[in-house]
Amino acid sequence: MNGIGAPINRTDAWAKVSGAAHYTAEHHIENLAQAVLVTSTIPSGRVLRIDDSAAKEVPGLLLVMTPQNAMRLPKDTRDGKIQPPIGRRLTLLQEDDIYYNNQPIAVVVADTYEHAREAAARLRIEYERKDAVLDFEQAKQDLHPPEKVLTEDTDTRRGDLADGLLASTVRIDATYTTPIENHNPLETHSTIAEWDGDKLTIHESTQYMKGVQRIVASIFGIPPENVTAICPYTGGGFGSKGSIWSHGPLTAMAAKMLGRPVKLSLDRNQMFGPVGQRPNTEQRYRFGALDDGRILASSHDTIAYTSMIEDWIEPCGIVSRMMYESPNQQTTHRLAKMNLGTPTFMRAPGEATGSFALESAIDELAVQLNMDPLALRLKNYTEKDPGKDLPWSSKSLRQCYEIGAERFGWKDRKPQPRSMKQGNKLVGWGMATATYPTNRSAGECSATLHPDGSALFRSATQDLGTGTYTVMTQIAADSICLPVEQVRFELGNSQMPESPVSGGSTTVASVGPAVQAAGHALRLKLAGIALADQASPLFGVTADQIGFEHGELYRLDEPARRESMAAIVARHGAPVEVTAKAEPGDEKKKYSMHAFGAVFVEVTVDEDLGEIRVPRVVGVYGVGKLMNEKTGYSQLMGGIVWGIGLALFEETVIDKRNGRAVNGNLAEYHVPVNADIQGIDVQIVDEDDPHVNPLGAKGIGEIGITGVGAAIANAVYHATGKRVRDLPITLDKLL
Repeated sequence: MNGIGAPINRTDAWAKVSGAAHYTAEHHIENLAQAVLVTSTIPSGRVLRIDDSAAKEVPGLLLVMTPQNAMRLPKDTRDGKIQPPIGRRLTLLQEDDIYYNNQPIAVVVADTYEHAREAAARLRIEYERKDAVLDFEQAKQDLHPPEKVLTEDTDTRRGDLADGLLASTVRIDATYTTPIENHNPLETHSTIAEWDGDKLTIHESTQYMKGVQRIVASIFGIPPENVTAICPYTGGGFGSKGSIWSHGPLTAMAAKMLGRPVKLSLDRNQMFGPVGQRPNTEQRYRFGALDDGRILASSHDTIAYTSMIEDWIEPCGIVSRMMYESPNQQTTHRLAKMNLGTPTFMRAPGEATGSFALESAIDELAVQLNMDPLALRLKNYTEKDPGKDLPWSSKSLRQCYEIGAERFGWKDRKPQPRSMKQGNKLVGWGMATATYPTNRSAGECSATLHPDGSALFRSATQDLGTGTYTVMTQIAADSICLPVEQVRFELGNSQMPESPVSGGSTTVASVGPAVQAAGHALRLKLAGIALADQASPLFGVTADQIGFEHGELYRLDEPARRESMAAIVARHGAPVEVTAKAEPGDEKKKYSMHAFGAVFVEVTVDEDLGEIRVPRVVGVYGVGKLMNEKTGYSQLMGGIVWGIGLALFEETVIDKRNGRAVNGNLAEYHVPVNADIQGIDVQIVDEDDPHVNPLGAKGIGEIGITGVGAAIANAVYHATGKRVRDLPITLDKLL
């Protein structure tokens, strides 16, 4: 078996390990010039003058592009405003104002990277400095609500919060904080731009092929069909590459000015600011419950920073609206403007951070009630979405709890903090609920069957390293009834059929049904050709009498009368081609769609040193139908690893004097490494969901990180008796 669900190896694995897979910065282009991005060293003000006289002494220098000499963009796009969520307010050297430290202010191009870097270092930049808001406490003095929280209302209310709290016998009122966190995929952002007249080919490390095409075209005022975006491989995105950022259009501007192709890759420090980050959050959580554990009231109030040039909210409260029964509830979101780069999506934006507050608070409520944390969650289990008043399309959370508790050994947990030890280590057990919404967008795919019996499927989607090539090949093979070895799936070119952004865990749910539809359409077209062909053993029968298997068509009433697809195409004289589209209907008006999971964690804490280790994690998930067991488990495991990083390591430290990230590198921005990760046990609940999409697949790219931060915090409390409400949980907070 090698169709849907089978744990086959990645179809692109050999290309990656052999070096045949070319990432954006690795494409060979003739006469390619090298660019370096120059960024500001102040957080607020304007560029008065850029002196390039010393830079001009560097051999091979081709261009110093500044606000003074940069090509002028069309009036409609000169300010760099691009509609969210796929775009951001860009800095395209059309003005000299500075809004944050590390903002792009120039591009230096030379014949080699070394010459460009040396010339950039020789620039002398004069600034007019202005006061900057760099302290979150100061920024909070002037809050404002965002217009929307993703597609939902900024604030929500049901019932009466005050009455619910008043009627409660046990109450929790706590504030939780999460820090700024930065994307650090192995591949930094890169662009290669090449013009041919008014046609642009742009190699871009991206999560959104069609978005690059449309947005870049709009910036330059040219038709979208004049832009070809190319990205066969993305070396990690996690949200940061879902938007267009300034460096991409700037590279195209430089190439246009020079009349030759230009490549620009951000250095590691330039990943901190100009390409988004997860904003810090301050979340106040209130719970009111009766002595039996029934929750009567809850509120989740979020404050997050946003930039001076654009609003962007971390949607923390969304998870609270749907997770537990709470007849009286309020959620709010507020923004505090700061002179920092605009935040953006980062793996499970809102759910990763919001579930930390929610699942920590419910653990605190369990402690107050002297109740098992799992029992409290089951007491308030929802059989429908309380926020939308809709039934779930499917929900296997109860089974996730049961299987996870059994595999972890939760029944052996001693409830009192500091009651479990292992030598000189305190042992803590904690758990939390995981969830992520199931999203879907329209997608298209073409399919071609060749005379040799091989099939080619194409869609303008992207592979972030998650296995899109592989699972789409499996879906295609299953849909056309061919072995995987005879099917090739291509992506990464904006001239291919329409595909949405790879964000919100939507790729399989959106592109997969289009691939499936293309395969079915191709089968029907082949059947039509065979039925009308007198040379075919299937001639003259009706379409509903035809079956498909192993690359052959056969008569259902006479299985021996059959013919290979290859033979049909060969006699047809040309490859058989179709294009199909699949899009959501009104199912979200009828059902609330989410994936769910349960996370159980063990930590050990050195009583003298405060060092925290995570010897084991058990995560059990209900995520519909897995397309590939191997890549699926890998995705969920990777999410859990990032959840460990969220809880214990990741934090961007901003210098309050100048707005610079003081740990803007991989030496000091800490992420988990192999030595930090021990046992991770991932399990999947068999779940059938006929409503989410024709494949029954729920996205798995983001649910893995959710709940993990809270489960670790809860385990740390159980081990030490100390409740840490501010991530990351570092040893100084325990000593």
